[in-house]
Amino acid sequence: MQTIRTEQLLPAAFAPFGDVLAADGMPDAMINAGLCARFHDRARLDFGPHGRAGLSIFQAQPRALPYPLDLLERHPLGSQAFIPMAATPFLVIVAPDAGGTPGTPRAFLADPGQAVNLLRGIWHGVLTPLAAPGLFAVIDRIGPGPNLEEFPLPRAITVRSG
Repeated sequence: MQTIRTEQLLPAAFAPFGDVLAADGMPDAMINAGLCARFHDRARLDFGPHGRAGLSIFQAQPRALPYPLDLLERHPLGSQAFIPMAATPFLVIVAPDAGGTPGTPRAFLADPGQAVNLLRGIWHGVLTPLAAPGLFAVIDRIGPGPNLEEFPLPRAITVRSG
């Protein structure tokens, strides 16, 4: 059985797949009489032609490592951001495109306080919280057209802690 190991979720390593959303580095501006740091425009949101931004709430069952990865999906018409509503870790699995099917996946471990935005067309695993309550705000495309492709893996890949 193939195994992959989790990596720390760092912006440079994740950049080909999307954006790491976090309040890190220097803020772009101080607002609200200097009481609020603004970290400006951190995601490459993309809702494609005829799409608009939608905000949904997802509640996913917590999973554990080792995790059996058996399904990847992608959204060809727009990006998708996952923002945890609790300070808990979650697993982000992504894969490059290899001629219309997923290439070799990578697994990133998101720390509390991190969120991600997946670029349009990026293969990714399902929402995988590692602790309850598994609540996420999800910003993605609302609009016409099929915006979900699923790819069941012929054999599960085991994701283990780095």
